[in-house]
Amino acid sequence: MNKAPSLTDFKNPSITTLHLTWIAFFLTFVVWFNVAPILTELLEQFDWLTKQNVKSLILCNVALTIPARVVVGNLIDRYGPRKIFAGLMVIMLIPGLMFSFGNTLAQLTVSRLFLGMIGAGFVIGIKMTANWFTPKYIGRAEGFYAGWGNFGSAAAAAMVPFLAISIIGGENGWRWSLAITSIICALYGVFYFFAVEDHPEGVNVEEKKGKLEPMPITSYIDLAQYYFWQFPLFGAIGLVVYNIHKQTVDGQAMISWTVVYILWSVLFLIWLADVVKVTTHNLPKLKTGYPEKEKYHFASIGALNSTYFANFGAELAIVSMLPMFFYDVFSSLLNASGERIMTLQLAGLVAGSFALINLVARPLGGLISDKMGNRKRTMMMYMGGIVLGFFLMATIAKYGPVNAEGIITLVPQFNSMAWLGVSIAITMFASFFVQGAEGATFAMIPTIKRDLTGRIAGMAGAYGNVGAVSYLFLYTFVDDKTFLYVLSFGAFLSLIYTAFALDEPKGAFEDHL
Repeated sequence: MNKAPSLTDFKNPSITTLHLTWIAFFLTFVVWFNVAPILTELLEQFDWLTKQNVKSLILCNVALTIPARVVVGNLIDRYGPRKIFAGLMVIMLIPGLMFSFGNTLAQLTVSRLFLGMIGAGFVIGIKMTANWFTPKYIGRAEGFYAGWGNFGSAAAAAMVPFLAISIIGGENGWRWSLAITSIICALYGVFYFFAVEDHPEGVNVEEKKGKLEPMPITSYIDLAQYYFWQFPLFGAIGLVVYNIHKQTVDGQAMISWTVVYILWSVLFLIWLADVVKVTTHNLPKLKTGYPEKEKYHFASIGALNSTYFANFGAELAIVSMLPMFFYDVFSSLLNASGERIMTLQLAGLVAGSFALINLVARPLGGLISDKMGNRKRTMMMYMGGIVLGFFLMATIAKYGPVNAEGIITLVPQFNSMAWLGVSIAITMFASFFVQGAEGATFAMIPTIKRDLTGRIAGMAGAYGNVGAVSYLFLYTFVDDKTFLYVLSFGAFLSLIYTAFALDEPKGAFEDHL
């Protein structure tokens, strides 16, 4: 393969597979994020539902994605991405319909928890794309897949209200709009199973049969790092458990402290069991020594965990607060008739631009990673841009007077249309680097150790959700301006860690599978 294949060359099986796979990813993200545009409708229909309950549903929506991405990452390395992707899309129809027609907080919470597992679809496509494209072109392929698939979150924001209001209508319009997205996703899963193959014809892929083995760790230092990086995956779920405890139904906590302690204990025991399993599996091999060709640096995986925590985690968190941020900050900006310029609709459009940039920025991140000839340098550049972008976003507002509720208000630095335009430009600037960094992260993952791509992608992908849970949890304690500084600082810490821990992988630009 001397030149990059054209994205319009549908006679090329790799291109056809790429398009079919990003569409699958797109549909899973539509289902995953279909709740956001109907939250106001939920509050209006269910008088027992509070804004705090809604925040909890948002948090639940990303919780089980964490273990799901890890588990799925293991499964696709053994059974192939085709079966797992198709199966996930079909199975997720059950919680999708449960949420669509739920009538209690418990039903909504439980179904949303399980439906969050559909977010694992992302890492499956990473493996599928890696199977069909050489390291030389993996960056642009993964970037295109992720950028266009990730657009499903923005599509959900437009599609679900349109279906609910303009097409279906009535008080149950939102229910059927959610149900339809889940049904379409499941039907495509069936189609996908028959439409694609796991790898190109003629490529020799060793079939791994028998019991699923723990992840191979090739040095004692790497083993310690594995322990360290596994623990937050369970800790983030522990935060969600605590958040569910805080939700009340008829004045009673949704789950008692006893249940919280039990679930925390279970999470700790699962982590401990994983530690024992991985240690038992790897210790004999570490004593005899892994063959040189099987060795890899786990520190690089840790670095990419941190970058995805700081970029995708930040994206998931910021899209939840960005509409209200612009709505509140620019509340005093009025037109000649004395009407607000920053309406809820305009605030939503501004927030939507953050996801819209995915279509260009994420594929570009992968392309630049291919073109620069140094994937680590590309990663560092993008993470530095995130630090600056979120810092600039924090400067959009300044602290204003204390309102009637005793809360410090936020007001624009300059109360003018020009500053609004500059603020939108700053937001798009930050988004450009966030999305590009996501593309650069997954351009590197298949190059670390190709036969472990699923597992590595699963762990890194899970850390995106760990970041979202962590940031959203912190968000409950700080105001919007401080929150943006937190996002900037998180990216800065990742940048420093990446500079020391990330190795430029060997063979990152090879032209063969």
